[in-house]
Amino acid sequence: MLKSTIVLCPGELWQNDRKFYYLTYHTIIFLDYYLTNPVSDFRPILPYTITDPASLPPEAIDDVIPDQLYTKDEFLIYLSDIREKCKRLISEASEEKLRSRWIEDAEIEMHGLCPTLVVDYSILEILFYNLRHVQHHTGQLNMILRQKANVTAPWISQAD
Repeated sequence: MLKSTIVLCPGELWQNDRKFYYLTYHTIIFLDYYLTNPVSDFRPILPYTITDPASLPPEAIDDVIPDQLYTKDEFLIYLSDIREKCKRLISEASEEKLRSRWIEDAEIEMHGLCPTLVVDYSILEILFYNLRHVQHHTGQLNMILRQKANVTAPWISQAD
């Protein structure tokens, strides 16, 4: 459904609505981050900078600001790569791996992304947290599409 919101977003909205853009970026960057284990291996395809709160763009939803304005195609390619990463993580994970801690103490401050809420999560817990995070923001993106472009992504009951 996240992919659908990106695909359905009209070019003009993508270019002119920074709220939609920043929210999409935030959702994708954290989706990738929370699927990374060990976290020290996190290397986002679309890099970011942690920006001082006083100099954030007004439309930003947090201090994670993309290093440039990426295209819809760049987002879709990144999302495709993340989907494969997710499939591998789930299909290759043993019960022991799923119970292991997602992030080590030395990694917590490494990328500037780790909220204190998740520092003690297991890999299974971070997978569920990640799913809820993506669902939450996909709903927000759908709302923006409905309000500003009169389109909305359809419900998808099964992944391809």
